[in-house]
Amino acid sequence: MWIANNWKDYEVLDTSSGEKLERWGDYILVRPDPQVIWKTPHDHKAWKQKNGHYHRSAKGGGEWEFFSLPDEWAIHYTLPFQKAVTDSDPLTFHLKPFSFKHTGLFPEQAVNWDWFSGLIHNANRPVKVLNLFAYTGGATVSAAAAGAAVTHVDASKGMVGWAKENAAASGLADAPIRWLVDDCMKFVEREIRRGNKYDGIIMDPPSYGRGPKGEIWKIEDNIWDFVGLTAQLLSDDALFFLINSYTTGLQPAVLSYMMNSTLTKKFGGHVEAEEIGLPVTESGLVLPCGASGRWQRK
Repeated sequence: MWIANNWKDYEVLDTSSGEKLERWGDYILVRPDPQVIWKTPHDHKAWKQKNGHYHRSAKGGGEWEFFSLPDEWAIHYTLPFQKAVTDSDPLTFHLKPFSFKHTGLFPEQAVNWDWFSGLIHNANRPVKVLNLFAYTGGATVSAAAAGAAVTHVDASKGMVGWAKENAAASGLADAPIRWLVDDCMKFVEREIRRGNKYDGIIMDPPSYGRGPKGEIWKIEDNIWDFVGLTAQLLSDDALFFLINSYTTGLQPAVLSYMMNSTLTKKFGGHVEAEEIGLPVTESGLVLPCGASGRWQRK
């Protein structure tokens, strides 16, 4: 398992009874997590000191309950490899509680930020990165901070705006980042026709979603063809390809099989796939948080 254990501003304090107790900077949140099937004692004192609690509804969805939580706040993360463009300042991410328990960041992805930022930094040459289904830009900001020119694509105008805020807060307002509100499939098809290539590709596809014009995305039906299509954008000396999955059906072995079939067979290199997770302070164990597949040439 790849574990995101370099955080200072984020911490999973405890987990029990379908919920996780988290510290986001100075604030404590309780949010549901389907992986937490155990019913351990609520021994950590922060269970009684929460600033926000997302309650799931038996009918689906849910709602937030707040206790002295601001509308927005920020946390920081320091990459092991950063260019001087950020003056070595930590990355800054704006957070706010919004629909279906989310805050605007997936902290477990920091383990992947560390990985590809090292590849970008150590390449010692210009690197172009494509980030698809890019959300609020955690991977975009990390790649840019490591020195890459990044193309950020997401179908949600609001998410792209949020990502721009994170980049500016991280000292990357003038970094070479293209911000695009677009359907990822159609964008990739156009890039192939234009002959554009990328040295690194990141994708974090949703289980289900719709594009800006109602295009339907269902990961089990679309991911195989989409990976094969997107692989056509890899440059001759590409560095990496990263796929993240929060869908239980796409286990690490499935990601490995798919990426070996579409990438290694054509470009060489090697594939690794693992669960990703976050350390839990109270138990000393690790909370699983999905899976990632990584291809790299060397």
